[in-house]
Formats: sequence, structure tokens, C-alpha cells
Amino acid sequence: MSEYTISQITPSDRRACRQMDALLEKEGIERDKNLDYSIGLFDEDYNLVATGSCFSNTLRCMAVSSDHQGEGLMNQVVTALMDYQFSRGCTDLFLYTKITTARFFRDLGFYEIARVEGKLVFMENRRTGFENYLKNLQRETEDALPQLTKNTNPEVSGHIGAVIMNANPFTLGHQYLIEQASSHTELLHVFVVSEDVSLVPLAVREQLVKEGSATFKNLIFHRTGPYMISNATFPSYFLKDSDTVIRSHAKLDIQIFTRIASALGITDRFVGEEPFSQVTGIYNQVMKEELESAGLTCAIIPRKTGNDGAISASDVRTKIKEGDFEALRALVPETTYRYFTSEKAEPVIAKIRGTAEVRHY
Repeated sequence: MSEYTISQITPSDRRACRQMDALLEKEGIERDKNLDYSIGLFDEDYNLVATGSCFSNTLRCMAVSSDHQGEGLMNQVVTALMDYQFSRGCTDLFLYTKITTARFFRDLGFYEIARVEGKLVFMENRRTGFENYLKNLQRETEDALPQLTKNTNPEVSGHIGAVIMNANPFTLGHQYLIEQASSHTELLHVFVVSEDVSLVPLAVREQLVKEGSATFKNLIFHRTGPYMISNATFPSYFLKDSDTVIRSHAKLDIQIFTRIASALGITDRFVGEEPFSQVTGIYNQVMKEELESAGLTCAIIPRKTGNDGAISASDVRTKIKEGDFEALRALVPETTYRYFTSEKAEPVIAKIRGTAEVRHY
């Protein structure tokens, strides 16, 4: 059997990167735009025969040349990637794979969380990872209930709601969505996307969501954990086109959300209307169809408008980047405005100003 060497593939190694792109393309995979570590298995002549990558706590873009399949090379790739992840403190790992390769990853110790038939399977390396997450949500709910004031309007009796938001950052639009959802439900679960790849860090986003919605007394706050991620980082390297990517992401998210809804007794989900992004528009359409098929209600709430039309987080980031704090004040709650005019916000403002494109991030 041939001897192979495992090496990291860095962006500066152009030859190895070209080989990685060629191998992935040959195996029907496009290199994911979100990768932070890549490796390759090379033969004696430094020809690439297998590759794999990571992004945050996920494994991505794994492929073995068809000329070398059956040699156990994928096992070596996955083992090397897992060793790297463990070395940097990532012990809870996730991957998205084709239906046809899910069995292989099961044999390597990964467990299925959810799937979109004919498209993809979402897996993790903890047998009870998702079940433990659901139990934690239930504990958070039980702990929060004594401090809450339920909406006693008889018209909303039995309605338990949910909103999921990135809040990058929290705007008057987000506040309006929570206000509408809160008024139509006994209790409202507010999930903040935990994935920390936004310009505004998770801790700040959480703080601004809670401060900006403090007047609504029937809210329970949660993090999404690693189970719901943004469109920006959803892995699409093995899906054939952008429409398939959007629809698969929506269907997978709803598979996961319906299990969360069952655990928490959620009956209604509220989302903001999306007049700007075609991606989110399609996502919302598929989500509404899937939720209603699962017996849940999906309410799409029209956007809150300002002087220049519908309010968006993209507009807010643009105003911050431009230093136009007078215009910013008309787009965000006083709590968000107060944060961005404080010394605490200086690192976040510097990051926003140093980013070339702040719209739809």
C-alpha cells in the first residue's frame, strides 16, 4: 500500500489549494467559502489524494480521489480533523453530509440529528447532544416561569410563540417583531442565534435583545446553540445550486425547530417580512409551508418602517460605519443607541468600520 503524508493546506500554498479545488470538483464538491483549517493526504510525489476542512465546530469539504477509494483514506482525514478540533478545545463536532455517505460517518461515531430527504443529513459526535439541548431549554423555561407575567388576553390562550433572531444589532424592527409576537401569545420564547460570526458579538447581541425588550413581561430567552446557523455559514459545498441550498437549509431548520417546539409546547412562530433579501424571502416561504405541514402556525409580520422605508440591521450597520449617529437614533431602541454611543462599543464600531461590506453580512 502506498505511503501518504498528512499536511495542513494553507491559503499561501497555491499549488496545494489548486489541487484541493481540482479534487473537490472531480468529486462533485465546490470548496465552501467558510473554512478556517484544511488538510491534505499527499503521495510520495506530493499529489493530493484526499482532503478535508473545518469551520468553527464543523467538519467540511471531505473528499477522497476516486482513484484511491477503498484504501481507508477518509478515516484518516476525519481522524486528523477531529484531533485538530480537540486540540483547540472543540469537542462537540458537527457535519453535514450527503444521504449516501451518512452511514460511513455513523461508523465513525457520528449520530444523526435531522435530514432533508434526498439532500443532506446533519450529524454530531454526541449521541445525546441534541436531546441534552432540548432538556436544557426545558430547564431554562421552568426557571424563568416564576418571574414572568403571562399574557392573559383570552384570545391568545393556549398560544405559545417563538421568534429566532440574529439581531446584528437589535433594531426597532426586531423590537416591533417581539412586540407583535408577545401580544399574540401567552408566552414567547426568544432565541438568539449563538453562532458568533456576526459583526456584533453574541454577548452584545444578547444584551441588546434583552434590554430592548424589557417592557414585554412574557418572554423567555434562549440561545440557539449549534443547532440553528445563519444562511451565511450554512454549508453548501455538495448542493447543486443556490435555490437548493436555501430550500434545504429551511427544511433542515424546520426539522430541528419542530422538535424544539414539541419540547416547549410552542404553537406559533413569528418571522419578519423580508422585502430586501431574496434568500430570506425564499427561506420564509419554505418555512411557512413546512411549519404548517407540521401543524404549527407561522405568522410573517410586516416590517416596521422608518423615514426611509423598512428598517433593517444592514441599514443600522451602515449608519454606524458612516458615523451617522443622528440617523442611527431613529432606527434603534434607546438601549441600542446608548450602547453604541458608549466606550464599551468602541471595539465593535471599529470592527464595523473596518469591514468593507456591512450589508447582509
